[in-house]
Amino acid sequence: MHKPVSLFTLAAFAIVVCWWWLGAAVPMPPSPLDPGEKLYCVSYAPFRGTQTPLDPSMRVEAWQIEEDLTQLAKVTDCVRTYSVDVGLDQIPEIAQRHGLKVLLGIWVSSHSDRTQYQIETGVKLANQFPDTIRAVVVGNEALLRGEIAAPKLREYIESVKRQVKAPVTYADVWEFWQRNRELSSAVDFVTVHILPYWEDDPVSAARAADHVGTIRKLVAQDFPGKEILIGEFGWPSAGRMREGALPSPSTQARVLADVLKRSKQDGFRVNLIEAFDQPWKRYLEGTVGGHWGIHDDATRQPKFTWGAPVSNHPNWVWQAGGGVALAAVMFVVAALAARRKDGVPTSAWLAIALSAVSGGVFIGWTVENIPVESLGIWAWIRSLAFAAVSIGLPITSAASLAMSRHVPAFGEVIGPRSQRLHGGLAVLLGALLIGLTVLAIQSALALSFDPRYLDFPFAPMTGAVVPVLLVSLVAPRVAGRRPLAEIAAAVVLAMCAAFIVWNETLANWQALWFAATLVALAVSLVRARAAPG
Repeated sequence: MHKPVSLFTLAAFAIVVCWWWLGAAVPMPPSPLDPGEKLYCVSYAPFRGTQTPLDPSMRVEAWQIEEDLTQLAKVTDCVRTYSVDVGLDQIPEIAQRHGLKVLLGIWVSSHSDRTQYQIETGVKLANQFPDTIRAVVVGNEALLRGEIAAPKLREYIESVKRQVKAPVTYADVWEFWQRNRELSSAVDFVTVHILPYWEDDPVSAARAADHVGTIRKLVAQDFPGKEILIGEFGWPSAGRMREGALPSPSTQARVLADVLKRSKQDGFRVNLIEAFDQPWKRYLEGTVGGHWGIHDDATRQPKFTWGAPVSNHPNWVWQAGGGVALAAVMFVVAALAARRKDGVPTSAWLAIALSAVSGGVFIGWTVENIPVESLGIWAWIRSLAFAAVSIGLPITSAASLAMSRHVPAFGEVIGPRSQRLHGGLAVLLGALLIGLTVLAIQSALALSFDPRYLDFPFAPMTGAVVPVLLVSLVAPRVAGRRPLAEIAAAVVLAMCAAFIVWNETLANWQALWFAATLVALAVSLVRARAAPG
């Protein structure tokens, strides 16, 4: 009995140490802001929870904007808006009461009637609040979206300029300013968006500030005599990696601090995107789209304090505790199962301990990601299914290792009645393995054919695959044929793994990790044997 107790103690210690390391606060550079200094400007959209500007019938209430701007007035001198409909036309008046300036956005689209409404309302607001409206931004990435041609956009800009006294500009990613340089003569200053995460060749957090400085100088050379405003710069706090660009709370805090410091050194102004997380953007850009705010959407509280250490897993103590609890259940189940046979090999206990460490570490990560990565009923079902196999497979695998049971073939679970297994443990293990394989193939194919906005489910995959792989390697193998279903699934998983690594590059550790779990599952499936007959 001393062997499983000792191994559980070691496994629990390893789980706690792993979570202590994962949850440790990451040191940050000194605050880029002087005492009492505020941000130059931040992008602001008041939408909360399920609210979305994509619903033309909605209207944001004034009290909601009032609450937000009361809070934002403590950290910034200005807010940038993007539209004047669905209640956003109330922002200038409320901002004026709080001493905030506004970069007023007029949304330009392919719908000329809506654009005209935006222009008329925007002009009225600019003239009504001349001391509050710092500038008018006619159009946001309209050229990037391909909704309008440059000549027509120029007409809109010049029309607004004739009607307002405030400076007028247009905002787009820096490449589209280079492609449409003739627009520079129509604007008072050039507003460019530089988002290292979204570049065609994504830029890592460590190089983000240098990238912004280099691009700004490049744009300044292209438009001599024009001020260059960085109209959007930001970094996401959650979501999938793009090559070496990793979203996380600590990288967000560090990158923003680095760029603000660079802006002071080089003497340029930056508008940060954005004030609050915007969940509605997840429908357009996946998990990462909803996590660019410097404030959380649900709590409306800051995600970090300038200059203070930032933890990527602030609830790591609870996650470690949950992991130790899962490990305890695994060892208890294994000990109960061991009573049915004479002695459990040391190799089996070691495999149980490794499974416990893997499951204990990654179940906390899996549960943490469920609300972050789940949007819509089907996404929640998928995330909960991943969590179920991440809990079920470690426990059933522990019992199987203790009883020296092999991984059952698919056909022994869902095949003809005469070939099915009748033991409850084997059927449950096989059913969970089938569920894991279906989830893995769906994820692998999606990340191979349409990966841009999809997350890598490396955490639940690791927690579920490691126990299965250990059972296939340690438990005695039965004589029989290689099942075709398992072989076909393994081939698909291996091919997808190779493509994902090639497509995402070796810089993306999330992709590499996920691909490794696909290969591990493929190995487990190839080692399966179906009983003769």
